[in-house]
This record gives sequence, structure tokens and C-alpha cells, in this order.
Amino acid sequence: MRSDPLSNALSTITNNELRLKKECIITPASKKIGHVLRTMQKNGYIGEFEYIEDGRFGKFKVQLLGRVNKCGSIRPRFPVKVNELEKWEKKYLPSKDFGILIVSTSKGVFSHEKAKKKKIGGQLLAYVY
Repeated sequence: MRSDPLSNALSTITNNELRLKKECIITPASKKIGHVLRTMQKNGYIGEFEYIEDGRFGKFKVQLLGRVNKCGSIRPRFPVKVNELEKWEKKYLPSKDFGILIVSTSKGVFSHEKAKKKKIGGQLLAYVY
């Protein structure tokens, strides 16, 4: 059985939000998780987060704002074109203009709205609402 650190990180955030915690610790840390957290922060779902070096894998300390209803990773990482993003919105988000899909593109990790504006596709990583 393979582990998915991104999926574990997002389930940690969801579980701590349900328990009304103010912060959570995500371990192990990775660049991909950091980019996803930055995208969530830019869209107002989480507060500040910081990387803590512990000598092994590192960890993220994340401030929770109580705005995440549900978040999760999308497995397998589906490749999407710009004109297909709306189809995936309907599949993973509860309604239009509510929540974001997080897309890894050749230009970086963006929300699906920003990827549409820049007219670039990529791979689906996660959803948040």
C-alpha cells in the first residue's frame, strides 16, 4: 500500500477543522504540499503557515480559519486541458463559484480560476470548498 502525503495533509486539515482547532501540524512536508497550502492561503481557506525543520522530513504548522468544509486530493492525477476544467468543477465541487480545484501546471500550482485566466492546463491535484 502506497501512502500519499498530499492526501494525508488535506485529511489532517479537514479533521482539525471539524474539531474546531485553531492550528494543525502536517508531516511530512514537501514542496508540492507547500505549493498547495500557498494556493489555499491565497484563496482565503487557511491562514499563515510555516515550515519547521525537524531533522527528518520537516513539517508545516498551519493556522486554520474555520473556512474549509471539505478538502481532498484527486487520485489519479488527471491531466486536464483548459476547456475541460468546467467538467471537473461539476464533478468535485458542490456548485458553481463555490470552492476551488488546485491544478499543477507548467507555470506553477494555481487554482482552476487562475489557470483559466492564464489559459493553461495541467494536472488536477486537489479540491477545496
